[in-house]
Amino acid sequence: MKTLEKKLLVIGGGPGGYVAAIRAGQLGIPTVLVEGEHLGGVCLNVGCIPSKALIHAAGEYEKAVRFAGDNALGIRVQQPSIDLARLQQWKDGVVGKLTGGVAALLRKAGVQVVRGWATLVDGKTVDVAVPDGEPLRITCEHLLLATGSVPVQLPTLPFGGPVITSTEALALTERPKHLVVIGAGYIGLELGMAWRKLGAEVTVVEAAGRILPTYDEELAKPVLASLRRMGIVLHLNCKAEGLTERGLRVRSSKADEFALPADRVLVAAGRVPRTQGYGLEGLQLDMDGRAVKVDDQCRTSMHKVWAIGDLTGEPLLAHRAMAQGEMVAELIAGHRRRFDPMAIPAVCFTDPELVVAGLTPADAEARGLEVRVSSFPFAANGRSLSMESAEGFVRVVARADTHQVLGWQAVGAGVSELSAAFCYAIEMGARLEDVAGIIHAHPTLGEAVQEAALRGLGRALHI
Repeated sequence: MKTLEKKLLVIGGGPGGYVAAIRAGQLGIPTVLVEGEHLGGVCLNVGCIPSKALIHAAGEYEKAVRFAGDNALGIRVQQPSIDLARLQQWKDGVVGKLTGGVAALLRKAGVQVVRGWATLVDGKTVDVAVPDGEPLRITCEHLLLATGSVPVQLPTLPFGGPVITSTEALALTERPKHLVVIGAGYIGLELGMAWRKLGAEVTVVEAAGRILPTYDEELAKPVLASLRRMGIVLHLNCKAEGLTERGLRVRSSKADEFALPADRVLVAAGRVPRTQGYGLEGLQLDMDGRAVKVDDQCRTSMHKVWAIGDLTGEPLLAHRAMAQGEMVAELIAGHRRRFDPMAIPAVCFTDPELVVAGLTPADAEARGLEVRVSSFPFAANGRSLSMESAEGFVRVVARADTHQVLGWQAVGAGVSELSAAFCYAIEMGARLEDVAGIIHAHPTLGEAVQEAALRGLGRALHI
């Protein structure tokens, strides 16, 4: 067995792991990164990036279909068709560019990348099974676990055949006739809406009584209206109980049982930390439910063993993992850091999009805070109207006494791009007066941010 010794060993080449390794390399820390599949992890390869590529392509195809009929813009085109195999090639090309870029950045930072599957021996030793090569034992001073998460598998619907995960749903080269999505969270609705735009009949089955149960109901209303306009069938308060010859068997909360036609069943019931299959249990780390327990510096209960990203639990977001990875690298280099963000934005790329940053009104109420809550509708925003996207709103939550901004929420076309502005305001301690006093370009969606702040002060100009 070959041996290798480095100061830092990172297990997992997803957003958290590769960012940690790059930053460590920049700081002069001898670093090795072990990844069993593809650099970029789930996010770049079978998650964030390919899903947004598919969503974009589906939106463009839907536009073409609309322009083939009567429309307010007066555009006329012939009835469009779509080559799904070619679409997948384009999507894979986008992914390839980004993963290739990650590899180049790691090389530039002097990080050694080992392709293979790691097994933990102890907190300083890892054995790596290298495909078509001699096994490798790596020893280190610092061990960083960035192993990510895996999709939840339902006991009644094991993966395989027509039962697919988001990974397979992103790679289909034939349009499903009947796609049933299990779970009305952001993954299920993003992909369900995309495939509906591409021409599939889509049905969503959700155990809760409403869609997007982790978002507040007011934000979810425009998405619900969009689902209905698109012809997506919703079965709320229902559970999938398995496949039969008649299709997917579903039971409602009233014990009614029925079958749904389904040539593909996408299980999007959430994700859980990846804790199995690489010897994690042998370290006997303190756990927080299914997640590895860490402090505000991402230290685990074992000295010089760190954990970041989805492995450490909610929120399971790539940008959270990246920020944690950067911090850990700087801590190992001797910098003073801790992970205590005031806001981690969460974005749902449905149609329309949702974004949440900081405290919601319900969060503020739960903390006993007196707040001002105000919103501004995109129906009064010139840019939204010019894009045929007048639904939705921007909402701000601020302290009642000091007017300090505590949170932002928005739903509407393109609102994901407002997330940075939302976080700037929260992290920099802006007040409603600060946001209201900043000149916002006209016509832009950002004007709705200013107007929401103005309305919170009782002096909105355009409503």
